[in-house]
Amino acid sequence: MQKSQKLETINLNNPIKRTLVGIQFLFVAFGATVLVPLLIDIDPSVALFTAGVGTLIFHLITKGKVPVFLGSSFAFIAPIIAATKLYGYAGTLGGLIAVGLVYGIVSAVIKLWGLRIIEKIFPSIVVGPVIMIIGLSLAPVGVDMAKTNWLIALSVLITAIIIVVYAKGLMKLIPIFIGIVVGYLISIIAGLVDFTSVNEAAWFVLPKFTRPEFNWAAIVYMIPVAVAPIIEHIGDMYAIGGVANKKFVKDPGLHRTLLGDGVATAFAGFLGGPPNTTYSEVTGAVALTKIVDPRVLRIAAVTAIVFSLVGKVSAILKTIPQAVLGGIMLLLFGMIASIGIKTLVDAKTDFSKTRNQVIVSIILTIGIGGAEISYGNFSLAGIGLASIVGVLLNLILPNKSTPIKGSHEE
Repeated sequence: MQKSQKLETINLNNPIKRTLVGIQFLFVAFGATVLVPLLIDIDPSVALFTAGVGTLIFHLITKGKVPVFLGSSFAFIAPIIAATKLYGYAGTLGGLIAVGLVYGIVSAVIKLWGLRIIEKIFPSIVVGPVIMIIGLSLAPVGVDMAKTNWLIALSVLITAIIIVVYAKGLMKLIPIFIGIVVGYLISIIAGLVDFTSVNEAAWFVLPKFTRPEFNWAAIVYMIPVAVAPIIEHIGDMYAIGGVANKKFVKDPGLHRTLLGDGVATAFAGFLGGPPNTTYSEVTGAVALTKIVDPRVLRIAAVTAIVFSLVGKVSAILKTIPQAVLGGIMLLLFGMIASIGIKTLVDAKTDFSKTRNQVIVSIILTIGIGGAEISYGNFSLAGIGLASIVGVLLNLILPNKSTPIKGSHEE
C-alpha cells in the first residue's frame, strides 16, 4: 500500500522517473509476453519486438490517449500450435494477419452501426464457452510439459498460486514472472540449465523474424478465433476507462482502439510474432499505482524493443526448462477457462433455459473434442468451428441475446 502511495506522488514530468516507472510496467507484462513464444516454439525476442512496436502503433492510432500495453495473446496459443502442424508456421502467420484485418472490419462495423450489432452476434453465451475451450484445449500440453519434472513444475505452480492468492501490490500482478524465476533458480541449483548457448550468444542481435505465407485454408482456420479476443478487447477498454475515469470507448472511440489492436496484430504476423492484445496485468498495475499517463506505457514499449535486441536475453529465455513452463501452464490455462465461466456468471446467464444449455454444450463438445469439417483443401476445426457453430445456434434458437456485461454506454 505504501508503494502505491509513493508512486502516486511521482512527478512524471521528470524524464528519469518516468522512464523508471515505464520499465517497471514492462516487467509486469514481461513474463506473459515471453511465455507465449516459448510455448509455440519461436524466438521470444520477436514477441518482445512486435509487442513493443505494436504498442506504439496502438498509441499512434488512438491518438496517444489510452494507457495500455499490448503483449502476446494467450487466446491464440492453441490455434497457432494446431495450425502450425497443418500449414506450417509461415502459413499460420498468414492467418494471423487475416485476424488483424478482421479486427479492422469489426472496427468499421462498430464505427458505422455501434456496439449493439456485436452484442447480438457475439453475446456472452457464445463468448464464455469459447474462452473456456481456449484454456481447456491446452491442458494436455501443460501436463505433458510438467511431467518432465514434477518437482520443479509443482514448485512453480505453488509459487504462482501463493502470489495470486496472498501477494499484495505489484507482486500480485506478476505471478507468471515470479513463478518462472523461482522455477528457473531451482532448475539451476539442480543442474538442469545449460548456459553454453548464453555464453555463445552475441550481446546485440536482430530477432529471428519469419516471413509469412498466405494459404486460404490457414486463413479460414484462424479467422474465427478472433471472436473471443475482440470481446475481451471491448471489456478491457471499459476496464481501463474505469481506472482512468475516462470513456475511452467514446474518445478516442472503440473503433480506434480495436483498429489499433488489429494493426498491431497484423504487423506482428508480418514479422513472425504472435498476435497482440491489451494486457489486463498492465491495466491492473495502472489501477494499483494510479499512473494513467500513456507516456509511461510508451516507455515500456520502447524498453521491450531494446530488450528484443539483446541476444543474451533471448538465449537465457530459451534455457528455461520445460517443467518450469509446464508448471505455469497448469495454472494459466485453467485460469483462462475460469474467465470463460466468469463471463457467463457476470452476464447472469440463465441455465434453466434449454437453449442456453444446448449452445454451451455444443460449443464445448466441438471445441474440446476436436471436431472438424473439410471439403477439398478447406477445413474448419477446433475453436474456430466451435465459435461459428455457437454464433449460428445463438441466432437460430429463439431468445433475446444477453448483452456483454458493462458494454452499454451510459
